[in-house]
Order: sequence, then C-alpha cells, then structure tokens
Amino acid sequence: MFQPVLPIQGYGGWQFLQRTLDQQRDTFQETPVVKRLTEAFEEKIGTVLTAGQLVEDRDLLQVALGAFGLDEDIGNTFFIRRILEDGTLDPAALSNRLSDVRYRNFADAFGFGANQIPKTIEPDFASDIIEQYQARQFERAVGDQNDDFRLSLNVEPAIAEILKRSNDIDAQWFSVMGTPPLRKVFEVAFGLPSSFAQIDLDQQLEVLKDRSRSLFGDTNLASISQKEQTEKLIRLFLLRSEAEAAVLPQGQIALSLLQS
Repeated sequence: MFQPVLPIQGYGGWQFLQRTLDQQRDTFQETPVVKRLTEAFEEKIGTVLTAGQLVEDRDLLQVALGAFGLDEDIGNTFFIRRILEDGTLDPAALSNRLSDVRYRNFADAFGFGANQIPKTIEPDFASDIIEQYQARQFERAVGDQNDDFRLSLNVEPAIAEILKRSNDIDAQWFSVMGTPPLRKVFEVAFGLPSSFAQIDLDQQLEVLKDRSRSLFGDTNLASISQKEQTEKLIRLFLLRSEAEAAVLPQGQIALSLLQS
C-alpha cells in the first residue's frame, strides 16, 4: 500500500508536500492496484453505454466513483444507478435535488440520462476520468496521514470545476456550499463556527461573500483561483485548523495568521 512521505505536519509539511508532489504522484500511479484498475477502465469503459453496465462492474465503478470523491458509495449500486439514469437535464433529476454537487458532476460526466448521449464513447473520456481518479485517490492516501492536506490538495481542482460550470458569482458560492471538502476549507479559513451550516442558505451566501471580500478583495472565485490567492486560502485553512487542534502555541498561531 502506498504511503506518502510526510515527515512533518502543519504548514511546513504542506510546503514539503508541494515540493515533492510530482514525484510522489508518479510513484502512487505506479502502484499495482492503481495500475490494474486504471488499465481495466481504459480498456473497457468505451463499451459501457448504460448505467446498468457500469454498476455491474465493480472495478469500473470503483474508478468512476473514485474520480469524484464518492468512493464510499461503492456498495450503494441502486442509488448510483438512479443518479446516472436520471441524468442532469431534468430539474427533478435526483442529482439536481441533492445538496452535494459531486453527484450532479458525476451524472453529467457519464451522460447516461434520458435524451443524453453516453460520453463514454468520446475519445478522451477514459483518460479524463483516470486523471481525476488518480488525483482523488492520491488525496485519499495523503488524507490517511493528514486529512487537512487531503482537503488542501482538492482546493485547486474543485474551484476550477466550479468556474467551468458557472460565471455567476452567487451560483459559484452555492456550489462551494454544496461541495463538502471545499466547503470545509472555506469555513475554517474564514474562521466560521461549526454552527455556520445551520443558518439560512442566503445568509450563508452573504457571510461567505463578505469574508471573501475582506480577505481577497473580491467575491469572484476566479480571483481566488489565482495561484497566490489559492495559496493564501490554503495557508489560512491549515493555520486555523492547527489553532483549533491547539498544535501551535497561541502566540505563534496569532503571528502566523497576521503574517498571512
């Protein structure tokens, strides 16, 4: 089993991971289990034209779900089949009624819904899903040692996915709220309490936009997607998460946050 090299924790550990990221990812992708699953997916997915065919092949389904961070649903085949067969075109489709937007992204990526053409036949489909799968599974491996690092690795691709789907600022923030891993990063980085999710959604939207304006000078996720701003978001998240866990002396935490 692959174990990422993370010699230290905290923000210093994150910087080490960033410096060694390419090498560690390459090593991960060459592990026997990952190679077996991705090679099988590349070989067979082009012949899969229905949701039923996908859920009946556990190896294919493992890669498909893993690409969207939905690994824990591997045993919920009836639910996943319904998600896929409903598609995304109908506002009443199951994936459109769930708060977690990962299900909608998953259903849209495969295109098995009514009046949709399966995207599995597209030339780049297999490579795109495999790339996502490898990234999410590497994050999981990192998360086994440090879940904050896992969440941090997901920030950039998660924001990019949201920006790809909408230019509307409010819609972008609602997508942040509907993407649990990304939501946690923002909530912690913005210093929001655990009870934040319990308030009215429109109130949550305004609070997130206000905090974004205060910290980044803008409410548009496109601005936060810029490298320096993304790194600032992650730095704030990691330092505040450390503070909550009381890993650093309080004075050092305060100084680090001020310097951010």
